[in-house]
Amino acid sequence: MPPPGAAVELLGQITYQFTQIRPYIPTYIHLIISALFPIYAGSHASLSRPSSAARPPRHKKHSTKEQADHDNDDEGGELREQSQRMEGLSPSDAILYPVLTGCMLAGLYFLIKWLKDPAILNKILNWYLSVFGVLSIAKLLSDCMTTAISYVFPSRYGEGGSIWEIQSKQRYASARDNNVGGNNVLKPRKSPLPGLASRLPLPDYTMKSLWNVRDFLTQPLYIMEAYIYGVLERTKIPVGPQGLTSFFIAVISVLYFNLVDKSWWLTNLLGFSFSYSALQLMSPTTFWTGTLVLTSLFFYDIYFVFFTPLMITVATKLDIPVKLLFPRPPGVNDDPNKKSLSMLGLGDVVLPGIMIGLALRFDLYLFYLKKQRRQKIDLKDGSDAQSAEFKPDSMVHLEANVTEGDKIDRANEEVVKATYRSATGGWGERYWLGSKAILEGGSFPKTYFHASVVGYIIGMTCTLCVMHVYQHGQPALLYLVPAVLCSLWGTALFRGEIRTMWAYTEAEEADKQNPAKDGRQQEPSESQVPRDGKGVKAAENPGSEQGSVAEPKDHGVEVPHQEPQPALTKSKQTSKTNESKPLFVFAITLPPPSPPPATATGATTATLEKQKSLKGDLSTA
Repeated sequence: MPPPGAAVELLGQITYQFTQIRPYIPTYIHLIISALFPIYAGSHASLSRPSSAARPPRHKKHSTKEQADHDNDDEGGELREQSQRMEGLSPSDAILYPVLTGCMLAGLYFLIKWLKDPAILNKILNWYLSVFGVLSIAKLLSDCMTTAISYVFPSRYGEGGSIWEIQSKQRYASARDNNVGGNNVLKPRKSPLPGLASRLPLPDYTMKSLWNVRDFLTQPLYIMEAYIYGVLERTKIPVGPQGLTSFFIAVISVLYFNLVDKSWWLTNLLGFSFSYSALQLMSPTTFWTGTLVLTSLFFYDIYFVFFTPLMITVATKLDIPVKLLFPRPPGVNDDPNKKSLSMLGLGDVVLPGIMIGLALRFDLYLFYLKKQRRQKIDLKDGSDAQSAEFKPDSMVHLEANVTEGDKIDRANEEVVKATYRSATGGWGERYWLGSKAILEGGSFPKTYFHASVVGYIIGMTCTLCVMHVYQHGQPALLYLVPAVLCSLWGTALFRGEIRTMWAYTEAEEADKQNPAKDGRQQEPSESQVPRDGKGVKAAENPGSEQGSVAEPKDHGVEVPHQEPQPALTKSKQTSKTNESKPLFVFAITLPPPSPPPATATGATTATLEKQKSLKGDLSTA
């Protein structure tokens, strides 16, 4: 009988390995899902306004009381939507990170060998990490609670073809596209519940109780303000009941972990929290910088796992929450008296995760970049001439196929940005808005994010398979780095957006150096501010000295003469520059009290009467 061919042997080997790995499949699925959870949540929590979008307008004056109340309702969201202060990486970090991490790893290894029993070292490191663990767990749990509340009490929802906005201080929901004065005026709803539940005929007592619960869960109890000179910018943090509850749970969890038992699920909670916070604080800044950093750590991981005992020894001897643990069936050589666990280091989650988070923010950037439009500049007004300058570096995606002749023509055009809508949080709103979520709820296509997540899953699957076959710990970055980077750059190559991806940056100076129309009225410069007190635009006199202002022409309006403001002396300018700044600020303030709630019918009637009186005044004039 002839020996079996190579194909038959390969098929038999695959069948044998699948039989061996089948009991571990639930464990490996648990591991992959657990690794994706902090990456997915942390990447979405790191979203902020990209440079391709305009800042939302601030309503200084409100035409109606309802508009003022709605803006006040969004105040907590504006505080939560403060721009993310992320630590940007540089190309030099591609050399520093492996060197510094290797030195720290070697130091821990020799310290373990010197102590022989690392129990004291474990206690010191655990209590040190507990300080950050309390804040990280509180942040993670608070955001999870806020997300759950947004499904029950969203601030907007779509129903019946209209978008309904909750006016919490007036205690009713009004349709945004309500045609006042027309025939299809929609009656406000008294219920805070979304969707079809808002039509339920509930008793007044039940309705009042629902509004009280909504106010308690969605309005901040107080606002914390912190500032440290040179370290932390002035930051306002709204604190609600979910924040206090999550902080209490975080303290109990950390104390239980250090004093009672270091269970695997509590270790994973700390690991999830650390990864979730790290993904909101670290950014590669550019794709090519992130590629350099991951490539250097790729070789670092291979060297310390395959060629030295440092990585395996430190990971197994130190019992600190810098890893994820997963119960698995006991192996042949495992101690039956101990629980068998599989392990994944947080570095294998955070390091690829910062590139996946960058891909998500790049998707958001592209979404608003494609919504930008150009408009002609009024040549009679030269105030917009500077903003219309052609900048191919900042508009690579829009200018990919523009000829030199088109560039000259577009010198008389300006770029108008779409207004940014918050894409952080609001999961419940996007669910209830349905198909209108892309326009109203901050949803956007996530092509590069999904591609990088698929690459991460492929890389992690290869890691687990190779580890099971060879029965030896594997450097996960050996498989994750090529999978994630190839998925990102391969997607850009397929879509023809390599130049756009290469030029994309999250540096803070980018948006300031490339101004564009924000889709709202910009603040006038000093030379454009009226000097006559009656709204007459001050014009420069070509024959006068630089900086002087000509007298406005007489158009039948008497303009009072105003003396020019004296220039600041050198001593005043120096004193103004050298103003003292506080070293640190910490304050806790209560939110402004809410006015007594008005009925929906009364509020709507007042609005209609106000609009009717306004129309009468205009017709009389």
